[in-house]
Amino acid sequence: MSNAEIVVHIVDDEDSVRSSLAFLLDAAGYAVRTHASAGEFLKIAEGVGNGCLVTDLRMPDIDGIELLKRLNALSAMLPTIMVTGHGDVQMAVEAMKNGAMDFIEKPFSKETILESIGRAVDRAGANYRAEQNRTRVVEALALLSDRERQVLAGVLRGLPNKVIAFDLGISPRTVEGYRATVMAKMQARTLAELVRMTMDAGVDSTAIAT
Repeated sequence: MSNAEIVVHIVDDEDSVRSSLAFLLDAAGYAVRTHASAGEFLKIAEGVGNGCLVTDLRMPDIDGIELLKRLNALSAMLPTIMVTGHGDVQMAVEAMKNGAMDFIEKPFSKETILESIGRAVDRAGANYRAEQNRTRVVEALALLSDRERQVLAGVLRGLPNKVIAFDLGISPRTVEGYRATVMAKMQARTLAELVRMTMDAGVDSTAIAT
């Protein structure tokens, strides 16, 4: 997924602010979706896997900080820019603690907001690619037999073939065969690539073998 496919979600209760920011971002080539309240955005938040968020701090009912807390509770946090016309250091710290990557006070220049959104979009793209990789690795692991998973677990622990063979009660040559099959199913060209893709996906060697 390219950064051009990342959607920038704008949450602000003021129509004029939403419209002007959406116009600016659209002119800069970003895909944009606006929301009149935090509650409105929360209705679709769990389905947003390819976006970043620009939200006002002070809004009726659910403010920006509470929005971040609820997104974290839903495991639906996005790269977020908090904007406000009434900012202070304490609010900025609270926003950062709850996951905001930037805190910008109004009025802000076009350059400031576009630079910040550029960073958020880059992070959103990286997060999306990492999640896609994790999903691909998990799906590939599901194709492995029990013995192949046991061999992979040994490989990820850094064990040589002879040790893996001894632990499993099979020959080193058989272990080599299983390793080759594992690499083919995982679509890894080298052992280093196999180890890296599982580590990047957060796959634990202990969990693989069980």
